[in-house]
Amino acid sequence: MDKITFTILGLGSRSTSFYLTELNKLYHQKKGGYSTCPFLLLNANFDRINSLLPNTSESLDAVIKYYISEIEKMDIESILIPNITLHETIDRLVITKKILHPIHLTASKIKNNNWHEVVLFGSLFSMKFDYIRSIFNSNGIKTILPSEEDMLFIDEFRKQVYNETETKELIKNYYLLIEKYTANTPVVLACTELSIFKPLANKNLLDMALVQMEAAVSIIK
Repeated sequence: MDKITFTILGLGSRSTSFYLTELNKLYHQKKGGYSTCPFLLLNANFDRINSLLPNTSESLDAVIKYYISEIEKMDIESILIPNITLHETIDRLVITKKILHPIHLTASKIKNNNWHEVVLFGSLFSMKFDYIRSIFNSNGIKTILPSEEDMLFIDEFRKQVYNETETKELIKNYYLLIEKYTANTPVVLACTELSIFKPLANKNLLDMALVQMEAAVSIIK
């Protein structure tokens, strides 16, 4: 029997469901047969967490620390958190288990690809705030932002996906925007809602969520 090596902190319904589905796909590709990914899930009340995001605060620290403390009681090695923005709060806490950190993992992947600059697609907060960009910069990676108009579209698209109100036309325009930017520079997706509808087979597109999930599957013994 494969050892359960990580726990997922369940957050928003759609993003968590996306992670569970994709983890099972990745594990099935690895093992074949009727394989499904072995993990533990601690489902949080995302309403409380989301009301405190995107900014860090002592209140948010306390809420996340409670759930992390519960996970740390489990016999696992690592923790997977399906929310990119929340990792700034994770960085503020003292945690004994290994965090499958999507931003650090992605920075390593970018360097392995010999990319020196990338375009960042995320929430408006993630794109404008320096948290992700500062980590990339410390790894020698230059971050380029989309135009103001395109950033507003990207943020609106991810809100529509979160609310499950996206339309075919909106998805089409999202794909066209990715094509526009990846024509010259690699694009990094730094928001789970953007990952849900990412186009496939674009070699200039790097998905933080996928990088994080691949790392999770790779540590299963």
